[in-house]
Amino acid sequence: MTQPIPPLTPWATEAHALLAVPRWHACIGLGGNLGDVLASMAAALSAAHALPGTRVVSVSSVYETAPVDASGPNYLNAVAVLATSLGPHELLRALQALEMAQGRERAYRNAPRTLDLDLLCHGDALLNTPTLTLPHPRMTERAFVLLPLREALSGLIASEGVAGVCLPTLPGDDEQAKMADAQGIARQCGFPVNFRI
Repeated sequence: MTQPIPPLTPWATEAHALLAVPRWHACIGLGGNLGDVLASMAAALSAAHALPGTRVVSVSSVYETAPVDASGPNYLNAVAVLATSLGPHELLRALQALEMAQGRERAYRNAPRTLDLDLLCHGDALLNTPTLTLPHPRMTERAFVLLPLREALSGLIASEGVAGVCLPTLPGDDEQAKMADAQGIARQCGFPVNFRI
């Protein structure tokens, strides 16, 4: 006979509520080059905003770039900052599920994609596991990450501040400008109107 589940005690209810309080800031790279990429990005951000204990607090403009170590049409890229109660591996699994929901296929390494969600950093986490390295190991080489990252963080710092985000040493302004020229990065637009924080 199935026993009824006892109601949560006041302490358990409080502990459960604390688990839903955002504790970290995480930076997420968004990109894609197949289908309606802007719609996929907006849908993913709306879904990320609905994850347990998670909210989107800043989003960069959208940038266009030629593929780097990849093939296919030009990519659209952006960076979002989340406040989240999810740990790094939990958030990574959630992001991968959001990619799949937008039709992401992993036919081969760096294949063209409808949506790519990269966990760039998560609070002060320093990780090097078979499934996750934080901060992202190649972010300092990619202007399509650095330019929107700087934009997303500067907007957030101005509004509410970012505590405890662990980033690698980023290239200076001149170096980033050279990288942007060499990699053909162009700012396209503000984020789609169908997504609002």
